[in-house]
Amino acid sequence: MSVYAEAKLIGQARLLAAEYRRTMGKPLPGISSEIALHDAIRLLSLAPADATAGGIDAIDPERGNKKIQIKSRTIFDESKSGQRIGQLNVEQSWDSVLLVLMDEEYEPYEIYEAEREELLEYMQKSSSNRAKRGALSVARFKNIGQLVWARDGGLDPELWDNQA
Repeated sequence: MSVYAEAKLIGQARLLAAEYRRTMGKPLPGISSEIALHDAIRLLSLAPADATAGGIDAIDPERGNKKIQIKSRTIFDESKSGQRIGQLNVEQSWDSVLLVLMDEEYEPYEIYEAEREELLEYMQKSSSNRAKRGALSVARFKNIGQLVWARDGGLDPELWDNQA
């Protein structure tokens, strides 16, 4: 058994990531995705996926073991447009994608979900080569998906129904 509790480690990772960015002037690579994974699983009552399940980060047992990919974006300056999320791999067998948006302290403030079919439809119809490859902007993802959790209001039971 580890000396540190998972929640305590994530809290320390948040502090370290924020301080690293303030000191070094750039984000600490890879940490936002780990924090977002932990937050999405905790806030939305998901189960972590098996580490060997490529492209799947969590399972929603309350919605038929829905396979979920989790993406993150830390927004340091909301006035900057064109912020992108990591590329979606359509070859993998996920059912939906969650986008966890975090503030400059690496705290989540919104989580959006987009279904696979909606994302694939947009990618096929788009004239953008980036979109066809699965690279979407945060704004586009928000337009395609729906807000399922917000720091101000928590879960919206009409949008997120796994709370059986």
